[in-house]
Amino acid sequence: MKIRLYLIVVALLSSALTSVRAELRLPKLISSNMVIQRDVENRIWGWSDAGSQMQVSLNGLIEKTTTNESGVWQVQLPPMPHGGPYDLEVLGIDEKIVLSNIYVGDVFFASGQSNMETTMARVEPMFPEEFENFKKSTIRYFNVPDAYDFDEVRDDLPGGEWIEITSENLRSVAAVPYFFAKKIHEQHDIPIGIINSSVGGSPIQSWLREEDLERFPEDLKEARHFKNDSAIRAVEEHDREQREKWISDLNSRDKGLSEDKEAWLNFDSEGWHLMEELDLFPQEDGRFGPGVYWFAKRIEIEGKDIEELTGKLLLGTIIDRDEVYINGHFIGSTGYRYPPRRYDVPAGVLHSGSNLILVRVISDKGKGGFVTNKPYSLKIGEQLIDLSTSWKFKVGAEMPPSPDETNIKLKPLGLYNAMVAPVHFFRISAVLWYQGESNVGKEDKYKLQFEALVNGWRKEWEMDELPFLYVQLPNYMEAKDKPHESSWASFREMQRKSLSIANTGMAITIDVGEANDIHPLDKKSVGERLALQANRLVYKKEERVFSGPLVKEVKKNDNQLLISFFEAGNELKTFNGEKLGGFSLGNETGDFFWVSAEIKGENVVIDLDGLENVSRLRYAWADNPANANLINSEGLPASPFEIEF
Repeated sequence: MKIRLYLIVVALLSSALTSVRAELRLPKLISSNMVIQRDVENRIWGWSDAGSQMQVSLNGLIEKTTTNESGVWQVQLPPMPHGGPYDLEVLGIDEKIVLSNIYVGDVFFASGQSNMETTMARVEPMFPEEFENFKKSTIRYFNVPDAYDFDEVRDDLPGGEWIEITSENLRSVAAVPYFFAKKIHEQHDIPIGIINSSVGGSPIQSWLREEDLERFPEDLKEARHFKNDSAIRAVEEHDREQREKWISDLNSRDKGLSEDKEAWLNFDSEGWHLMEELDLFPQEDGRFGPGVYWFAKRIEIEGKDIEELTGKLLLGTIIDRDEVYINGHFIGSTGYRYPPRRYDVPAGVLHSGSNLILVRVISDKGKGGFVTNKPYSLKIGEQLIDLSTSWKFKVGAEMPPSPDETNIKLKPLGLYNAMVAPVHFFRISAVLWYQGESNVGKEDKYKLQFEALVNGWRKEWEMDELPFLYVQLPNYMEAKDKPHESSWASFREMQRKSLSIANTGMAITIDVGEANDIHPLDKKSVGERLALQANRLVYKKEERVFSGPLVKEVKKNDNQLLISFFEAGNELKTFNGEKLGGFSLGNETGDFFWVSAEIKGENVVIDLDGLENVSRLRYAWADNPANANLINSEGLPASPFEIEF
C-alpha cells in the first residue's frame, strides 16, 4: 500500500513538473511548406525550457544547441544549394516537431501598402488565364497578418503560415509578389518564397524603426504618444462612438428605411430623378452631399428557365459604400470605396420579364457616386446586359460629413515593430517595396525617410548590400491637355533620384496605371518589371536591359538640347510608332509649355530656336502623362524626370 501511494505521489509530481515546462515552440515563419534561403547560413530558432538540449536536422545536417536562461535557442544551418522537398526536425527534451515540404531557394520580403497586398482575386478579370492554365510550381507564400505595436519590437509575427500556391488558393495570394515570383521561377528554375508584409493606406513612417524616427521629431512624438495603451483605447472608443452615432443617425433619417421600405424596394418611380450615365454625384449645387442615395433600374430578361440560372452583377466601384438588392432580395454589400463590386446572383432571384435592381449608396464625405469607365453589367447565361445608363435615383437622407477616424495601426513605428522586426532573423535575397501613395505631396521628407528605411532594414538583416527593389508610382487621375504642376510627378522624380542609394532598383510603371483607380489591375507588368531589377541586382545578369530609359544627361549644344539615357537598349522609339510627346520646357517665370522633340540615334533632340529664357526640361510631368510615349527597344517606358540646364 505504501509503495503504491509512493508511486502515485511521484506520478503527480512528474505531472506537475511537466505542466509548468515551457512548450517547445517555433516562430510562425518556421513552418511546413517554407522556403529558406540558398547558399547562406540559415538561422533556425525557437523557445523551450532554459538549459534544454536542442537538436535540429535538415537533409542530413544536424546542429545542436542549448536554450539560454530566457528559454531562447537558435542554430545556424550551413549553406545549402537549392533543392527539396525536405523534412526539418526539431528535437527537445521529450518533444519533437517535424516540418514537411521544406525547400531551399530564394526568399523575397515584399512590403508596402494596398497595391502590394492587392490579391489575385481582384485582378482575375484581366488575367483569367492564370486560373485557367495554372501550373503547379515550387512557389511558396507567407502572408503576414496586420498588427501593430508601439511598445516593443516583437520577437514573433501575429500569425500566418507558409502555403504552397495552388489553383484553389491562388485568389488569396497578392498579385504583384505572385507575378514577380512566377517570372523569377520560370527564368531560374529554383524554389521561390515570398513573405508579404503589407497594409493598405500605410505611410512610410509606419515601417520605420524607432531609432530612425529620431530624425523625424513629429513622427517620433506621435509614435511615443501611442506607447500609452490608455491613449489608444481613448481614441478608439471616441472614434467608435462617433461613427456609431453617425451611422445610427443616417439610418434613422433614411426615408428608404424609415418610411415604407417595401415601397422603396419595389421602386415606385414617383419622385425619382434620372441619371443618364452612371457617374459621381454633382457637387456645389446643393443637391448632393454626404448621405444615402437610392438608385433603381428595371431591366428586361428574356428566355426560359431564367429562374434556374445564376448571374454575375458588376457595379464598377462605388464611393463610398453600397447595398444591392434584386427583386427585393439582398445580393451583397461592400463597406468601402476601393474594391470592385462583383456580386454573385443566386438562382431563383432573376426571372423572365421585368427585374428591378436597387442600389443603396452611402456617401461619407460628399463626393460620392459611381466611378465612370468601370464595368457595369449583368451576365446571366449567354446574355450580357449593359447597366451603365438610365438609372433613376432618389435621396434617402442628407447628412453632415462622417466624422474622421484615427487609424491607429498606421501611426509611426507600429507596423515595423509587429510586422517587420520579427522577420529579421529569416534570411532573404531582396526586398520588394510598393508604397508611396499615402506620402504623395511630402516627397522631400519621404526621400529622407526612404533612405532611412533602406539603411535601417539592411542593418537589422545584417546585409549592407541587401537589394532593395521598388515601384515608381504609376499614372493616375484625369489626363490634362496642358502642362501642370503635379504632386504625383514630383513624387516620381524623388523616386528616380533615390536610385542614388546603392543596390536599389526601380520598376517604372508610368504606363500601367488607371485614371479612375488608385489600384490599377495590371499587376503583372509591375511584378515582371521588379523581376527585371532582381535579375540585375540579385542574379547579376548583365546581358540585357533591366528598365525603361532613365535620363543620363542633358546637354545644350548651340540651339539644341541633347538628351541621353541609360537603359536605352538597341534603340529609343515611341509606343506604336507615334510622334514623340511628353516633353515640356519651363521659363524664368516658372511657366511650362509643350515642345516638339525627336529621336536621333541614341538621343532625344529638342530644337531651341526662338525659345528664350528656358532653363528647365520636364518629361512625363503630370498626374497622368498620357502623351508621354518614349520607350526603349524592350518596350519599357522612360521614367519621368525634371532637369535644369
